[in-house]
Amino acid sequence: MSATGRLPSATTRVAAVIGDPIRHSLSPVLLNTAFQQTAADWVFVAFEVAEGAVGGAIRAMRELPLWGLSVTMPHKAAVIGHLDALSEVAGRLGAVNCVARESSRLVGHSTDGDGLVDTLRLDEGFEPDAKRCVVIGAGGAARAAIVALADAGAAEVAVVNRTEAHAAAAVALIGDRGRIGSPSDVAEADLVVNATPMGMGVDGTPALPFDPELLASGQVLFDMVYVPAVTPVVAAARDRGVHAVTGLGMLVHQAAHAFTHWTGMVAPAAAMAQAATASLAYDSTMSVPGEHAR
Repeated sequence: MSATGRLPSATTRVAAVIGDPIRHSLSPVLLNTAFQQTAADWVFVAFEVAEGAVGGAIRAMRELPLWGLSVTMPHKAAVIGHLDALSEVAGRLGAVNCVARESSRLVGHSTDGDGLVDTLRLDEGFEPDAKRCVVIGAGGAARAAIVALADAGAAEVAVVNRTEAHAAAAVALIGDRGRIGSPSDVAEADLVVNATPMGMGVDGTPALPFDPELLASGQVLFDMVYVPAVTPVVAAARDRGVHAVTGLGMLVHQAAHAFTHWTGMVAPAAAMAQAATASLAYDSTMSVPGEHAR
């Protein structure tokens, strides 16, 4: 059945997520909930697309057609060469996680950073404007966070990474709002973002990405990891009196932005979040540590 509760028909539009692996994805839960809540005659499915095969997936999107596409690892950079245009942010980042039809063109967007900022503002009541931010990590998710926080008006974004060259490349994306940081910067930050997979507690031995003793009450910690529901990073922060949240909200809000790009409608983010939480609680396959926001 389509997300409207009716059987799919010749007018039902199909959207999808591509990646490898993909069977763990929450995107079908999020987007089918959004379609159902808005009575949109769409369905959302997942396609496993092997590394190196993204060009064929985009040709299929054009020819079938698919009406919207979410893109996850390992395709976020490789997909760019197969699209007609990029949003300004996707072009800066060199990464795409959402493909939308705009007239006859396929346009790549990056909604991860918007998802982070929306989570902070709408769900947690934290305004990044004029705040001191520290981002731990310099990979794709980290770069999206760095650009989004700078664009949201952060006073500075310090990037902490084991490889200084990677930190420097991320800092270069935001000009004088950014600088290469060190773990000690955590102590002075208003917001700390863990954009690494560290702290997932694999084998019961958490590898925290910084010393939690640097944290103090009044700060906000955002851990992009969202499984388990309380990650070791979040638990350590809460023990220090810090307001700490996982990356589930970011996952929800980036999908909400994709929904809007495709349909032109406002996404029912609250219902999407409820569905994601229920799915994680129900599906035992999602209880294995390792889930990281996009």
